[in-house]
Amino acid sequence: MASVVLSEAEKLYIVHGVQEDLRVDGRGCEDYRCAEVETDVVSNTSGSARVKLGETDILVGIKAEMGTPKLEKPDEGYLEFFVDCSSNSPELEGRGGEELGTDIANTLYRVFSCENCIDLKSLCINPKEHCWVLYVDVLLLECGGNIFDAISIAVKAALFNTRIPKVRVLEDEEGTKEIELSDDPYDCIRLSVDEVPCIVTLSKIGYRHVVDATLQEEACSLASLLISVTSKGAITSMKKVGKGSLDPESIFEMMETGQRVGKSLHIALQKILDEEESLGTSRSKVGFLG
Repeated sequence: MASVVLSEAEKLYIVHGVQEDLRVDGRGCEDYRCAEVETDVVSNTSGSARVKLGETDILVGIKAEMGTPKLEKPDEGYLEFFVDCSSNSPELEGRGGEELGTDIANTLYRVFSCENCIDLKSLCINPKEHCWVLYVDVLLLECGGNIFDAISIAVKAALFNTRIPKVRVLEDEEGTKEIELSDDPYDCIRLSVDEVPCIVTLSKIGYRHVVDATLQEEACSLASLLISVTSKGAITSMKKVGKGSLDPESIFEMMETGQRVGKSLHIALQKILDEEESLGTSRSKVGFLG
């Protein structure tokens, strides 16, 4: 992961500020940086989104393709995640970027493994034979801290934007099945993202914890807790990262903060997505090259 080098004086300044609920950029411990969300930014995908959270810039594209259901779940479709971090900085080229990309992808698999997160049965076309597979490609354009939260926001926004063509299964007299795709681009199915969790990362700095840490704050934190939270405040998974330790009392406090902040994050994100969709085709698109 991209990192910055701070002097002991700089670290002390940041740590002391956090203890007084005053961060270097003026935020409180539970405040997010300003986020920019834009959907439908890549033309040749089923759904896409770009999220800028402070200096962190994420692009997500989702491609729906037909595949074969998994043996253990013959009546469901599934999601596949791929994360590319190599475009961010020279230190993430090669093995370093691959390891970070694999770590983020594994975290996303874990977050989306909870039941009712996505209605995977709606992705099934023909049980045991055909289903929709959603290939979720995540591109880390720039890392300015707190990449897990930004990626989870971008994935949810891209899923909200995803449109999958409607299909019909036709069967002839001999029992041969054929799949017919609708020619109408507006004749499609949408995925419900009401239960899709967002990740809230809480970084322990000194005796307190902060959300949406910058790169400088991450350099002062020895341990962080990644919590995936639904719009109703339910925690679906947790993951501890970093070399430091967390005592049980701190973990419970961080869980409470994660639930509270996560609910607010979902409300703000859904409001932005609904407002953007209400504009229809009249909205001006920036695009990821803008």
